[in-house]
Amino acid sequence: MSVSVIEAALVAPSSRQLAWQEIEFYGFIHFTVNTFTDREWGTGEESPLLFHPTELDAAQWVAACKSAGMKAVILTCKHHDGFCLWPSEWTDHSVKSSPWRSGEGDLVREVSDACHEAGLKFGIYVSPWDRHERCYGDSERYNTFFLNQLHELLTGYGELFCVWFDGACGEGPNGKRQVYDWDAYYSLIRKHQPHAVISVCGPDVRWCGNEAGHTRKVEWSVVPATLQDNEKIQANSQQLEGDEFSKRIGSDEEDLGSRQVLAKAERVVWYPAEVNTSIRPGWFYHENEDASVKSTEELVDLYERTVGGNSTFLLNLPPDRRGLIHENDEQRMRELGERLGRMYRTNTAAGSRVVASVCKSDEHEGARITDGLKETYWRPSAGIEQAWLEVELGGKQMIDRIVLKEYLPEGQRIEKFHLEWFDGEKWQTFYEGNVIGYKKICRFEPIETERLRIQITESRWYPTVSECSVYWTQMEEKHEPDRG
Repeated sequence: MSVSVIEAALVAPSSRQLAWQEIEFYGFIHFTVNTFTDREWGTGEESPLLFHPTELDAAQWVAACKSAGMKAVILTCKHHDGFCLWPSEWTDHSVKSSPWRSGEGDLVREVSDACHEAGLKFGIYVSPWDRHERCYGDSERYNTFFLNQLHELLTGYGELFCVWFDGACGEGPNGKRQVYDWDAYYSLIRKHQPHAVISVCGPDVRWCGNEAGHTRKVEWSVVPATLQDNEKIQANSQQLEGDEFSKRIGSDEEDLGSRQVLAKAERVVWYPAEVNTSIRPGWFYHENEDASVKSTEELVDLYERTVGGNSTFLLNLPPDRRGLIHENDEQRMRELGERLGRMYRTNTAAGSRVVASVCKSDEHEGARITDGLKETYWRPSAGIEQAWLEVELGGKQMIDRIVLKEYLPEGQRIEKFHLEWFDGEKWQTFYEGNVIGYKKICRFEPIETERLRIQITESRWYPTVSECSVYWTQMEEKHEPDRG
């Protein structure tokens, strides 16, 4: 049994998935005893006395994230070593046994409060693998323990936008493998945080398949339902050792949603991709990596490929032993925010006249793609899978970026398109693309034109476009004052 093109076209995101996608760019904070042992993975035998940041400032972390344009932060509340950044009732292996804040501190509270004060959303990472807890591997007992800790996090820190699970799963002290009760975890999250997406080992958000910032040329959000199930299967069956993460089934494949894939699928779901990577080589802070912070150019490229490739971008910033985002990382985040702000400051297509080859009605006319409203969109009648839209820029403009968006409440439909510019006599093709989805940032060599055309050549049942914005990203750089 195969999935039809119309069936796939009708699959749309939940309200929580759509709200998550609109966040676009958010921060990961890895901080625990590993920061003080100079390790990436702890053993669970570390003493809580090691956790003693002397200048910790959660507001500084959040300010660094906000300066880059991030809209949310996810904190590693418990990594694989089992050390809890909140004073959990269920273990002494936490900040309450550390010298930090004289054992009275709650780092989850401080980061949550800092996010809410700064207007950023807050999310939690909590590792199901716990190398400290003695009942790990005794599946029933440990699942009860983990649910109790999860309940503390879900009910004590306000509204969460995300609960982030990885698939790490090793043997317990008894030599047995823990079988995670994913369904119970999910049920508890839905009960207490119904608006939070459950990421990676969860039903809402899919891992892109790597931690290096690689993105697919074609990233479908509508994929076979088996990809959701395989995340859970792999987490319970694949032991992870050292710094090697398991290769989750299907996550590393390039084609997850084409018509060829649909022909072999029994059911498809909305399961969009998140790309996660670190600003440094490691996930936790290491002094010897202070000179290895990604450049502004690398980060801009990552942003445009991820957010502009129908994914979201989760960038890790590891605080140092002082409890601060290092000056190099902080500066780079500020530079990134300033650069993106300049590049995407002026949309030269705002309010432009648009002519469409066909539209369903006045409500869905071509002008909807330049009106700046996310609730409006263009579409043709059902069954029309090919169409074009011409955008008049009101005079010749230099351009090198075009941002396109589909109207996701009606699904992901566009399979292939190309862009043309009018040279005064004829139309010239200058960009060829595949899927659009939530957002497609089309990057190309600068051209000067007063008219553009979006040619949609392949789509599912009918296409939609909710936005077309046009930019000359070199303009602000070009006119910056000469600083000598």
